[in-house]
Amino acid sequence: MKKLASISKKPFFIVFVLFFGTLFCQEKIWQPYDETQEIEEQQKHAFNRMKYKLIQSNYLDKNEIFQPLFKEVSAFSEMRYQELLPLILEKDIPTLQEHIKKGLFTYEELTLFFLKRIYTYELNPETSLHTVIALNLNILKEARALDKDKHKKDNHPIYGMPIFLKDNINTKGMKTTAGALALMQNSPEEDAFIVAQLRDKGALILGKVNLSEWAYYFCTGCPVGYSAVGGQTLNPYGRKIFETGGSSAGSGTSVAANYAVAAVGTETAGSIISPSSQNSLVGLKPTVGVLSRTGIVPISHTLDTPGPMAKNVTDTAILLDAMAGKDTADPSSLEQPSQYLLEKTNYSLKGKRFGVMKNLLSEKTYSDAVEKLKNEGAILIEFTPVEIDLPNFLTLLNLEMKDDLPLFLSKYTSENIDVKNLLDIMAFNELDSLKRMPYNQGIFDGIMADTTSSADFKKVKTQLKENGTIFFETPMKENNLDAILSINNYHSAYAAVALYPCLTVPMGYKPSGEPIGLTFIGLPFQEAKLLQLARAFEIKNPIRKSPSEYKE
Repeated sequence: MKKLASISKKPFFIVFVLFFGTLFCQEKIWQPYDETQEIEEQQKHAFNRMKYKLIQSNYLDKNEIFQPLFKEVSAFSEMRYQELLPLILEKDIPTLQEHIKKGLFTYEELTLFFLKRIYTYELNPETSLHTVIALNLNILKEARALDKDKHKKDNHPIYGMPIFLKDNINTKGMKTTAGALALMQNSPEEDAFIVAQLRDKGALILGKVNLSEWAYYFCTGCPVGYSAVGGQTLNPYGRKIFETGGSSAGSGTSVAANYAVAAVGTETAGSIISPSSQNSLVGLKPTVGVLSRTGIVPISHTLDTPGPMAKNVTDTAILLDAMAGKDTADPSSLEQPSQYLLEKTNYSLKGKRFGVMKNLLSEKTYSDAVEKLKNEGAILIEFTPVEIDLPNFLTLLNLEMKDDLPLFLSKYTSENIDVKNLLDIMAFNELDSLKRMPYNQGIFDGIMADTTSSADFKKVKTQLKENGTIFFETPMKENNLDAILSINNYHSAYAAVALYPCLTVPMGYKPSGEPIGLTFIGLPFQEAKLLQLARAFEIKNPIRKSPSEYKE
């Protein structure tokens, strides 16, 4: 039995089982398992948010997700998969496009490669990250169609690249749930603006990935990466050991495990930067207005933005460029020139000026990164961040979500969705609280209890904007900085209210193996500069490593 248990952990065993499953058992390719002991063990975790109450979804049937494409994925041979492994795994988009141009594989095979990995790992209880919650059933047909036009000279670099979307982004032909059971049957009739932009440029929308329910503005103290629809997302660098980061947990974990070329996340304050850092990815939270929010489940129209998440800076820039465009339906959307694609050059750090926070230098990985920048000719200016808080930050989120969500529900959900506002959703959850809200809905309770007046709310927004701007603008102007350096999402809330863009890149790994990110924070609409700075750092410091259990 010990030998069989050891073998069952290996991906090829699952491929073997899946292959013979197609021959002898068409009904079920996934069986829910008893996770009682697993949950009991999790209660020993030192971090309260990791003391899960459940891992598998109570509602999502993985057979419904994976059965429709099962036959085609199973027919993609293990031999061909192994041939493609060194050509695709961890490779950037320009390399993949060059391989396709040379005829080494097709867009269809690229898609099948990722699907094979998804089926292999996600249908194994011992490796499943519970990250994929929907697949595009037309994906292979779409890939074959793109193969016919792959030699066109004006194709965008995103053409033919399989991309995952966070499941709060409307996608025609797939459900958009925000992880909430109240929206589990929501089938939007139109793509979100950024999805339409991606499709127009030939991107392949591979499917939807899990997230922290309602973008982690729902329950208090609950695990990141949990939703009623998708269950508990797990980190490939340490399943049930490290947090996934949130709220774009599925976007982070799916890309980290090489289930897709890249993914789209969304952020209000830290929800792209956090999971990117936790999964050794590059993630960009752009200035509000660079990317449209139309068709995306909201928290705050002041702070919300989608953004790209990828394994390297080049792909992050390509995905950002592919989504950009003026959207007349989004008042914050601005006309931006196409400026994000990176040149094939070795960007330099020489003479670039970075603000280094003195209080972070005790973190060795950060101080080591600062030293690396210095060795590359960068100018480092140490400073002590101004002591300033963000008063009533939650009030901003409370009152805007209370107003913004009903507008979204009335305009961008399908007719079969009955909930019209937060009170409806809360009442719906209370009908079966143990399953629909196992960690309660404390944030929603707080929203309904917030009685801030309109006049006071205007003062709150003004004060937050001023404080966030002072936090960054003072050191940046005094020292003529190109960017300020932070760790993970430590200063995402300040950047959010100041409307400053953030870009994180892999900085290293803690002794435990947990990833940690170096975050560049720049002035509004300086995304192109941040990408170039991050690329210069990445060229000299290729730090990212695939998670060891997801390399085969």
